Amino acid sequence: MSALKLPGFLHLENNETVRRLIGWHPPEEVTLVSAAVVVGIGTGLGAMIFIWLLGQIAGITAWLQISIGTISGLLLAMIGSGLIVGYMISHWASEAKGHGVPEVMEAVAMRGGRIRARVAAIKVLASSLTIGVGGSAGREGPIVQVGSALGSSIGQLLHFSNERVRTLVACGAAAGIAATFNAPIAGSVFALEVILGTFTVRNFGVVIMSAVSASVVSHAFLGNRPAFAVPAYPLTHVGELPIYLLLGVVAAVVAVGFIHILYRMEGLFDGWHISQSLKAAIGMGATALVALLSPELQVLGPGLHLIGETIAENFALPLTTMAALLVLKVLATSFTLGAGNSGGVFAPGLFIGAVLGGIVGNIAHDLWPNIAVNPGAYAIVGMAAVFAAAARAPMTSILIVFEMSNDYKLILPLMLATGLSTLLAERLLPYSIYTLKLKLKGITLQGGRDIDVLQGVMVGEVMAQAFTTVPVGMTLPDLSDLFSSTRRHGLMVLDHEGNLWGLVTITDLDRAVAEEMPRRTPVSEIGTPRSRLVIAHPDETAGEVLARMGMRGYGRLPVVSRENPNWLQGVIRRDDIIRAYNIALARRAELQHRTQRVQQRNIDGTEFIDVTLELADQVVGMSIQEIAPMLPEDALFVSIRRDGKVLIPHGTTTLQSGDLVTAFIRSQDTEHYLHYLKRGAVPGA
Repeated sequence: MSALKLPGFLHLENNETVRRLIGWHPPEEVTLVSAAVVVGIGTGLGAMIFIWLLGQIAGITAWLQISIGTISGLLLAMIGSGLIVGYMISHWASEAKGHGVPEVMEAVAMRGGRIRARVAAIKVLASSLTIGVGGSAGREGPIVQVGSALGSSIGQLLHFSNERVRTLVACGAAAGIAATFNAPIAGSVFALEVILGTFTVRNFGVVIMSAVSASVVSHAFLGNRPAFAVPAYPLTHVGELPIYLLLGVVAAVVAVGFIHILYRMEGLFDGWHISQSLKAAIGMGATALVALLSPELQVLGPGLHLIGETIAENFALPLTTMAALLVLKVLATSFTLGAGNSGGVFAPGLFIGAVLGGIVGNIAHDLWPNIAVNPGAYAIVGMAAVFAAAARAPMTSILIVFEMSNDYKLILPLMLATGLSTLLAERLLPYSIYTLKLKLKGITLQGGRDIDVLQGVMVGEVMAQAFTTVPVGMTLPDLSDLFSSTRRHGLMVLDHEGNLWGLVTITDLDRAVAEEMPRRTPVSEIGTPRSRLVIAHPDETAGEVLARMGMRGYGRLPVVSRENPNWLQGVIRRDDIIRAYNIALARRAELQHRTQRVQQRNIDGTEFIDVTLELADQVVGMSIQEIAPMLPEDALFVSIRRDGKVLIPHGTTTLQSGDLVTAFIRSQDTEHYLHYLKRGAVPGA
């Protein structure tokens, strides 16, 4: 049988076109869009699994209530779920604690969008237990974190750059909101407005593809309907606009109050020296007790179903009932999430806003029935206004309500109330419900990036310790000669005992000359005394001192001891601040480089560990370079939180009692690391 002969154009070894096809790689944009679609589909499927789990756990909770009584069954289910959730979070994934979105923002800003893959699974399980038994939290936060973790994992598997990984994280967040509320436009804007903190045409296009993909999956399983249907209430009278403006003002106050209560509760629970399991269980038990005070336990769960039904009926509830729902929902959510249980704040924010709008709408209707015709319309606007003020996401808030109502008639009240509430909330509290959690960790975001790098450098590291001083009795001619020789514009003045007397500047000298003061006039007659000086301390951060200098336009500050405020230890000037900034950038770049290097070796075999040091721990008083040889290979100190400040550690940094040390290590080395850090000895040594 003769060999089959191929036409000439199919002989691979002789064909240039075929060789080009074999070596062809799709354009970067095609790869990125394809990955975004996969993230959207995966997030949509994850959302469906999550919703199914919620239904199963809610069914078990209902069976318990039927079997042993409503109150007993509810308490047993909620406390039991808290114990399980607390254990899961403390042992498997600390990022699953709380509402999740700040952790995603932190990963985008600090770690190039890198999130551990296991976070998605733990977040789904923990949130299913928390919300399924009745915890006051939303399901959108967990789905956002699940989608973001999926996007991060795919980006890392494809060896994308940090910027591309961040984009896929935003794709996952957009897909999460789109799948939860059937609102792909709002989901896309949320990802850009909150997660990335910046709008670009390229990011928007990719994020939209992911959100649409998730919505398609959601439609296939749940049908083409939003989380709850909102009637199309019109703006019936132009006289309603001042009422909506008032609603915006009240919404800002309520949103800021909600943020304060939530984080005060979280601080209270974090201050307890008990296991995370017990904290979460106590929080869930407290939530159950709060719910028993509400009509028909209506503050349990996300509450969107109740809000949808109430708005459809024009919010015809008694004012006392609405006031109770507002207060109890804030408390229930604060207990649930403040204790460390898992869930989102989006849905509770909408619930609180709807009830607040209902209160304002009903009062306005009672006073002016021909103007404020529909209290339900105020509830719709209240939802957007409160969430916009809490999250500082006015565009997301407007669009999500617009997509849910599918009507343009309320767009003017929506824009007025949300715009005003956001502006006022920004004046009352400069941090959102998401960024305040990061600020408490020492991370200040602007445009989705951490700008507070100076918080990682102490004044004692960069202050000038060799400096020229002036005796308090120096005369004007000698002072003039000293300024000329040192070329400084300001000098510290010491008294006869060598203590800090004050500061004299070249401006003081010029003023004395202009006033024709006698040549024998001492420095004490023209300088600024110690009592009027703004000072710095060695243990302050360069960021704090820069803010103090910038507020009053100072070019230098004396650095004094806290124990002896008159002992001049150094001087910090503007050029020292610039040096501090460069040091901070170098340290952060090195940390990020080393973190990425370890992650590339084992993408899902690494984790961040937080340890609080106590006085008895042997590593207290030791420097990082002394400890490093005893730690596991590739262990990396990421940050040290001390007295509310976050330090970027370096070799000479000394550990102190009370330090919260965050390290990045391989999961298999966790026991070794914890054993050495807490006891100062390597197991088996």
